[in-house]
Amino acid sequence: MPSYYLAATLARFADEMVAFTLVLLVLDRTDSPALAGITGAAYALPAVVTGPLLGAWLDRTPYRRSALVLNQAVLGVVMLSLLGVVGHSAHWITPALAAVAGATLPMVSGGFTSMLPSLVSRARLARANSLEAASFGAATITGPATAATIAATVSVEAAVLVIAAAAVLSICAITRLPALPPAGTSGEPFMASVIGGLTHLARTPRLRASTVTTTLLMGVTGFLLITLPLHMAALGMPRSAAGYLWTALEIGSITTALLLGRLQTRWRPEHVVMVSVAAYGLTLTTWPLAASFPVLLLLAALSGLLEGPTLPAMFAARQRYSPESLQGRVSTTAASLRVGAAALGQAAGGLLVPAIGTHKALLVVASGLVAAAVLGRVAAISRTAAAPALSRG
Repeated sequence: MPSYYLAATLARFADEMVAFTLVLLVLDRTDSPALAGITGAAYALPAVVTGPLLGAWLDRTPYRRSALVLNQAVLGVVMLSLLGVVGHSAHWITPALAAVAGATLPMVSGGFTSMLPSLVSRARLARANSLEAASFGAATITGPATAATIAATVSVEAAVLVIAAAAVLSICAITRLPALPPAGTSGEPFMASVIGGLTHLARTPRLRASTVTTTLLMGVTGFLLITLPLHMAALGMPRSAAGYLWTALEIGSITTALLLGRLQTRWRPEHVVMVSVAAYGLTLTTWPLAASFPVLLLLAALSGLLEGPTLPAMFAARQRYSPESLQGRVSTTAASLRVGAAALGQAAGGLLVPAIGTHKALLVVASGLVAAAVLGRVAAISRTAAAPALSRG
């Protein structure tokens, strides 16, 4: 498990740096919020198509480590290529390269997470989910903060080099993971396997509720990713300072993810997801009122405390309401939906935030989070009696 968490956290650290560094690199070299949003979207959107395909393949193959290694290798090569492309060539080349790196993006989240039921016993899954959420949180804490610090003190180009180095280190850690047997059956036709994962997500009300809420959460997060760097001017701060807001948010999030991990065993995980996302949205209504950067940092940390239970509860919902043979498909398909929603959010942010202003944009984000929880509750409603949940112990 130490090798697993090291490999997963390094891969996610690189990915979290990418999301923020791409925005800074494009803004720095082109001063175009629209291109920054489109590039971020291009990095994430391919996952909508590749996620279900990768998930079906992961459930059938013993070569999961090789797929994780390939993802990190492609990321490193693409980021180095972007150094020579952004601002020095036709604008379309930048999002095209970002799309190449994003094609295997579901491996960073769903690909790793789908391995947990095979690596730990059922009795330890709740604790493993909390540590998995901590892995995401640690990456989200250190990724934007590292990008912001390096961009401010050295250059945004240096931040790109750090991403490539993190990808290489992640590859070294991945090679220490154990080989795992296929979770599903290889006798089922491949496309039937793909459709099976999608169908399970769509037809399982409690899993559907969690998936709808967290997918919309990521769409709103993509919008926020564009909003925060532009909002820094209103507080007299450089754009790179937005990275520290993400850090404060994730410090709060990782705190409650670790301390309140047992919520997923006491309450239904989809309820935890919906309540925590709604509470997160309500606290965001106070962000436009912050008159200084330190005050906004404190508000971000408070928001993170309320949002923290979301991630471990989301993992618990996938595991509780899905058989082990579907874990790869469910994890990567749900991850692809989240990544795709974040991409659309970034693209929308790049177009809308300059038009409406960052204060109104923050209120749009807050409203979107509350709406995500409400729509998740609607998605939980089934016209027929739901089948008993698959208990994971």
